[in-house]
Amino acid sequence: MDPLGAPSQFVDIDTLPSWFEWYEADGVDSSETLTEKFQDEVIRSPFPFSKELSGKVILWKGDVALLNCTAIVNTSNESLTDKNPVSESIFMLAGPDLKEELQKLKGCRTGEAKLTKGFNLAARFIIHTVGPKYKSRYRTAAESSLYSCYRNVLQLATEQAVSSVGFCVINSAKRGYPLEDATHIALRTVRRFLEIHGETIEKVVFAVSELEEATYRKLLPLYFPRSLKEEGQSLPYLPADIGNAEGEPVVPERQIRISEKPGALDDNLEEEDEGLGTDLSFIGSHAFARMEGDVDKQRRLILQGQLSEAALQKQHQRNYNRWLCQARAEDLSDIASLKALYQTGVDNCGRTVMVVVGRNIPVTLIDMDKALLYFIHVMDHIAVKEYVLVYFHTLTSEYNHLDSDFLKKLYDVVDNKYKRNLKAVYFVHPTFRSKVSTWFFTTFSVSGLKDKIHHVDSLHQLFAAISPEQIDFPPFVLEYDARENGPYYASYPPSPDL
Repeated sequence: MDPLGAPSQFVDIDTLPSWFEWYEADGVDSSETLTEKFQDEVIRSPFPFSKELSGKVILWKGDVALLNCTAIVNTSNESLTDKNPVSESIFMLAGPDLKEELQKLKGCRTGEAKLTKGFNLAARFIIHTVGPKYKSRYRTAAESSLYSCYRNVLQLATEQAVSSVGFCVINSAKRGYPLEDATHIALRTVRRFLEIHGETIEKVVFAVSELEEATYRKLLPLYFPRSLKEEGQSLPYLPADIGNAEGEPVVPERQIRISEKPGALDDNLEEEDEGLGTDLSFIGSHAFARMEGDVDKQRRLILQGQLSEAALQKQHQRNYNRWLCQARAEDLSDIASLKALYQTGVDNCGRTVMVVVGRNIPVTLIDMDKALLYFIHVMDHIAVKEYVLVYFHTLTSEYNHLDSDFLKKLYDVVDNKYKRNLKAVYFVHPTFRSKVSTWFFTTFSVSGLKDKIHHVDSLHQLFAAISPEQIDFPPFVLEYDARENGPYYASYPPSPDL
């Protein structure tokens, strides 16, 4: 913490000029009149001029750990212990709690992204990702992995309703990725994501070093042109591979191969299937990657009681991994925008607190299968350690109530770690009807959950288990509780992100 009266070392991103504002500061006319003038003269780029998108991007020379973005990005290795300048600065400023938190994540695979709190940083969250090691003979794999880094960081940010993201340069020098090639992937991936899924992301800051700044300044006009004229001038400099609609590298050699007898079953299929490990989450999300043995035969054996307990557990794990792969591949930004599920602080025992806001779930208006996918995507890395759920039933109506069939499906689909590590469910502001429904569901539909349910009639009761500073309250919950239980509780301010 800065000494009293001393200027903060952290940087307020609202004081930084956007990429578009930087252009205007140079005295370049980007008005609509100029746009109309060049409209018929310029061949349009696959990355057309957009004042809105260019206004969301900030290029800043400095340490990403100093930014007060909602989330900043840390580039690391698979064990999340890399000692590079970006990581070392983040660790130093975040404090010792970050190292302890990372140990609970049990590493991160190349191309994936995992979330922790920001602790002593100005940023609320840190999104950790692992860039690929670059070798020219494996260039295609490296490109795909680096794309996945940026894409998964942005997807995770969207799911957490993050409004601003501070990117470091993910391809650290020690991993050998050519800076210019990596910058092309970074910029086009961010551009495509903002085009398609970026409604909730207000700002993206690229925090670069002095050596990296020139490359970013040179390539940014290709992907974020600030006028129609700049768009036309940049067009000849775009690389041949500009990725697909999502920015993902396109590899012509990747063709679907059809077997000579696609209808014939392979006699060794089930034996090979049995040899697979239980963790299939690294498999791609396309249809062929999710294929397995004779599902009908497996279900028939289950019904006949001929599969062993171990085989049943393995089958359940495979089913869950298929859901997880689909959740990672699906665009779930519409569900994320509801802000019905989010991570907040920790309870008095140090366990992660997840909040569910019942009023934000329009059951009759959304695809509940996508809601299930979103739950899996958000919770998969949370459930690896002990956690608690806080469910706000406050001011819900019949249009917000999850039916027992959906809840039973969710309970059956999720991995055993969800059930094992769930230590408590705090059901806040229940009604008589909801208490009866909960009793029936935990008595007759699922087992092992009844003792974990705690009905909480007031926030004061909840604070006995979770400090108020550790929960981001929707404003209407505080207002309702103040009316019902007295104005004292309204003194706890809601999160500005809600």
